[in-house]
Amino acid sequence: MSRSGYYAWKKSREAREERRRRFDDDVRRVFDSGEGVYGAGRICGMLRKEGIKASFERVSDSMRRQGMKSIHLKRRQRALTNSTKARGDGYENLVKGMEIVRPFQVLCSDISYIRTQEGFAYLCVVKDVASGTILSTSMSDRMEAEFVLDAIRKALKSWKLPSETIFHSDRGSRYTSSLVTGYLSRNGIRQSFSGVGKPGDNSWSESFFSVLKKEAVHWVHFRTRGEAFEAMFVYIQGFYNTRRAQERLDYLSPLQWLEDWYFKNSIEAA
Repeated sequence: MSRSGYYAWKKSREAREERRRRFDDDVRRVFDSGEGVYGAGRICGMLRKEGIKASFERVSDSMRRQGMKSIHLKRRQRALTNSTKARGDGYENLVKGMEIVRPFQVLCSDISYIRTQEGFAYLCVVKDVASGTILSTSMSDRMEAEFVLDAIRKALKSWKLPSETIFHSDRGSRYTSSLVTGYLSRNGIRQSFSGVGKPGDNSWSESFFSVLKKEAVHWVHFRTRGEAFEAMFVYIQGFYNTRRAQERLDYLSPLQWLEDWYFKNSIEAA
């Protein structure tokens, strides 16, 4: 190799290494913004949205070099709720086959539990299906209709819901109680129910709890219910609603997507 050829090769190698360092920095920046939950696919999409050329393989290589691994790659067996007390006929699924295209068209709700040293802490959420925003939460040490009603009341108090809003849940006794059905009816909210033994009918709630458990519950030891309550509030309001990018929302967080939707529709209506 000639001297000029050697220096040309050395210069191009240094340029390649500098580009790789800059790319690694970008991957690290996006990974850190997701607090360890983003995988290569999501990081790749977010970088492309910024105008940075990125492929899944290149992002994966960068993550391996830097020792980064999404928490979603960990595995833990998921406990399923018992549906033996689910109600029978007479509870219609109003959203089956529906195209959900606007905020507050359909809300969904479900209950999950969080293990603590004091015993189970129960979490009820009300979620807007279109934006994925968690509108309200309620936590209790007992699974009673009142704690579900508390979450619904918070949602209706905090958000202006149209009269045609549909509230979808399973057929559990908390959601079919007179406390809940009466309150929703008085506020002009129609109720919709999943079929018996069909958790997929409420996949929106199922997917949220799956994400929540992987990112904020599994591998964490909560000494008290109070600790669990605080951690869920911080995760939902401090990260999930406000900063956690979702591919289906064009890599915006739920609240960012909601704000963007209202902005675009206000311009079209003007």
